Amino acid sequence: MSVAAPQVFADQQVSGDHEQNTANLEEKGIAPSNSDFFPDADDKSPGVLRVEAIAKTFTSWHKVILFFSLFLVAYAYGLDGTLRNTFQVYALAAFGASAQTSTVTVVRSIVAACVQPVYAKVSDYFGRISILVICIFFYSLGIIVQATANNVGAFSGGGLLNQIGYTGVQLLVEVIIADTSSLRNRLFCSYIPAAPFLINAWISGNVANAALTSAVSWQWGIGMWAILFPVITLPLACIFWYAQVRAKRQGNFEGLPELKLASVSLWNDFFWKVDAIGLFFLAATLALILIPFTLAGGTKSLWATAHVITPLVIGVVVALPLFVVWELRFARHPLFPKRLLKERQIFCALAMAALLNTSWYCQGDYLYYTLVIAFNRDIISATRVTMVYSFVSVVIGFTLSIIVRYVRRLKSFIVAGAVLIIVAFGILIRYRGGYSTSDFAGLVAGEVILGIAGGLLPYPTQVLIQAAVKHERTALVTSLFYCAYNVGSALGNTIAGGIWTNTMPGHILNNLNKRGIANATVLAGEAYADPFTFIVSYPPGTAERDALNDSYREVQRYLCITGICIAVLLLAFSLGLKDTRLGDKQSDDNAEEDSIKEEEKN
Repeated sequence: MSVAAPQVFADQQVSGDHEQNTANLEEKGIAPSNSDFFPDADDKSPGVLRVEAIAKTFTSWHKVILFFSLFLVAYAYGLDGTLRNTFQVYALAAFGASAQTSTVTVVRSIVAACVQPVYAKVSDYFGRISILVICIFFYSLGIIVQATANNVGAFSGGGLLNQIGYTGVQLLVEVIIADTSSLRNRLFCSYIPAAPFLINAWISGNVANAALTSAVSWQWGIGMWAILFPVITLPLACIFWYAQVRAKRQGNFEGLPELKLASVSLWNDFFWKVDAIGLFFLAATLALILIPFTLAGGTKSLWATAHVITPLVIGVVVALPLFVVWELRFARHPLFPKRLLKERQIFCALAMAALLNTSWYCQGDYLYYTLVIAFNRDIISATRVTMVYSFVSVVIGFTLSIIVRYVRRLKSFIVAGAVLIIVAFGILIRYRGGYSTSDFAGLVAGEVILGIAGGLLPYPTQVLIQAAVKHERTALVTSLFYCAYNVGSALGNTIAGGIWTNTMPGHILNNLNKRGIANATVLAGEAYADPFTFIVSYPPGTAERDALNDSYREVQRYLCITGICIAVLLLAFSLGLKDTRLGDKQSDDNAEEDSIKEEEKN
């Protein structure tokens, strides 16, 4: 394996074929501009060339330190992300906005989807470390805003800033792994940043409980990461800096042309390569169409109001057509390149990434609420159950990665994972509430099977989509994979939020009325707005609590039925994947064969 390293300074140089290109231009009397160093899709970008040059300086010990540093960073953002989900539940409840869980998550998913291609381009042009610097800033700033928020708007705004940083760090880790590993070892290496879940699954509940049951509360539980995360990323930054110093001493950068940040032509070219206008239309389309579905329900239906209908109409009639027309007719470098989408492997993998998260969030978005209320579990138990999927998927994934190193095939495991998702949803439909041990065991069994499927499906699919392209497009397809993943998250949260907000209030009111409880309308509103405070006053066995529990079981059934229907589509796309043999190189020699043949034919 070889190890990648970043470009830190923009005035440092780029290697490879561009040196010859520059010489050819000078022979013709043409002065090369910065745009000459931003090659088309068939050439390697400056950052990629730099990664390959610096990789030559790494010894085995350097690689060990690199992957350990990646593990530390992944441990930090993994634990933070897990705790954040729990703290967000209590923060929104404190603001009286529990039903807006999906809305907040949808907005974050939209931001994550849109910044993925930008980060891929930045890392390809200016180096991997550039992402790290940008992300640490946004990550910490978002945390500070959230921890000091006193309303839903400020909390959501901080979440968006944090998501910009979180997404970039996550992509950076995966791209570095793809840069530094062969296809045969890629799956094993990909699970290194997932390994922290083996620890976090069991300690996250204790950390969350310690924060929420003390005077510290959710504010400090979120805010402490503004200090911890920058410190934990220092080893990764240092090893990149040291790798660059070694490469410079060995003369790997000699004779390379300069990239000047002050150049207008550089940023003009970068603007078109990133497809900034396409990103704007994509974000507008997703936001205008998806968010209203999470807001339209509640204790009072808002479907007929202007602030729900107007964005829906603009999104469907204006934003979506503009995005399609721009990408097909005017974008110089489309977000989803037509050439790559002609590859069956890439198209099926992107569809699976979107469908996987869509189906998962149908059952997972309000799982914590269901555990605390419908199953009467405490904070530690509920948090741990929400982590069962991650824990089991990592265990299965690591085991599979060892097997795949010798089998060198992935498709059969991916198809098996898609089948198991359907089985898991069937179990979750059956076990969706109850105080008995058997009911709780049924839910855990469903989550365990879902976790087994998670170990067989997402990361192996990511490896196959990376195997479908050359090294110079690894960051791009990885970003598109995560973009589709986050679009799936947005869709899943939208579906879950739409079902929840439009059915839960009615179910609570009906179940209270069935039991002849006085003042049912007021109680239904209180239970819907802040269920955690409500269940303190009405413990298990009271008529009010039983009415609320029945409501949660009924709505969770709707969510799981929706999820199993989406999982069937996931299975169909898994059957369309190619069973690529994983070789000992960073990328497959026959990568992009279909699209190349198509271009030659045309």
